[in-house]
Amino acid sequence: MSGRVLRLVCTAAVAAQAALAPVGAMAVPAPTEPGQRPVADLLTDLQKLYRQTERATETYNSAAEQLTRQRAEVARLNADLARARLALHDSRGDAGRLAREQYQGSSGALSPYLRLLLARDPQRALDEGHVIGQLARERAGTLGRLAGSEKRADELAREARKALDTQLALAQRQRRARDDVQGRLHEVERLLASLSTEQLTALAEFERNGTAEAQRKLLASGAIGDDRPPTEEGQEAVGYAVRQVGKPYQWGAAGPKAYDCSGLTSQAWQHAGTAIPRTSQQQWARLKRIPLNELRPGDLVVYFPEATHVALYLGDGMVVQAPRPGAKVTVSPVAAAPVLGAVRPDPGGKPLAHYTPVKLPAGALNGPDTGLYAAGAPVTSAR
Repeated sequence: MSGRVLRLVCTAAVAAQAALAPVGAMAVPAPTEPGQRPVADLLTDLQKLYRQTERATETYNSAAEQLTRQRAEVARLNADLARARLALHDSRGDAGRLAREQYQGSSGALSPYLRLLLARDPQRALDEGHVIGQLARERAGTLGRLAGSEKRADELAREARKALDTQLALAQRQRRARDDVQGRLHEVERLLASLSTEQLTALAEFERNGTAEAQRKLLASGAIGDDRPPTEEGQEAVGYAVRQVGKPYQWGAAGPKAYDCSGLTSQAWQHAGTAIPRTSQQQWARLKRIPLNELRPGDLVVYFPEATHVALYLGDGMVVQAPRPGAKVTVSPVAAAPVLGAVRPDPGGKPLAHYTPVKLPAGALNGPDTGLYAAGAPVTSAR
């Protein structure tokens, strides 16, 4: 694809998570030429493809996270197994030594009972018997350790094999998700490449108007209340996210040079000192849910019924997000996509007594979704 076409594509290839509701509420522009599809239909198709891509990306991220944990588990089990085999080797050595001692001392030896009866000094014989009993207990302990070491080694070997099988299955799942993402991104590229200059321009304008209308309705509804001050950790998360504005979206990426949506939010809170789940679906499932009218900077806004997109709330009805392939980390209206709800990574945190909003990069608020139309951004991120 030429540089000129890429610029046109990226000018019109608007956010994957753009609101569907405003599309139906607005007058649908007529096709620019006979036989061309309406812009609203094109936008719906693009939104569908981007949502499918983001869903596949979250599946990939989830598999990647599980695979990382599973590899650590396999390594731990292998280390335990190595120690168990070393202990088994030592136990077998001790058992062999006892067997040799038993064999070498068996010919011509009297039993402890006969030695006690024939002894000139019964007390000494009793002392010797105590020593012999102690040796017998040591032998029994050695044999017990041998049996225990064998059992433990067998159990760990089975666990290690099972863990490795799980690791291989997760790796296969990750490869399938990767292929799914790449296939869907190629579908986006084909659709965008088929559009005329007029269609691309109309598509971008239609998108901007739809987002602006959705934002107006959301704010007018009172669903988002007055801004509340963040916690110190929330302030740190916001500052980190804002410093990433302008960096490219790349599916499966979690910084520092590129991000996908949940890669940005998870890293922002990691930087603030609070570890949260990696994917948007896990963030929605595991973090404390809050009403939209209680949002404070640093909270996470989750989008779509499947919770496949997430952004970090800045305040004043705006979020910072890594929106879609081909775009860059940007500041957007909170209603840039259908909102599912909000979650709070630090529900027990104490809000700051005084809060100065984070200074945004120059030009970040020059209209709806500024930054989504980044010239020269590749549609498909190389993996």
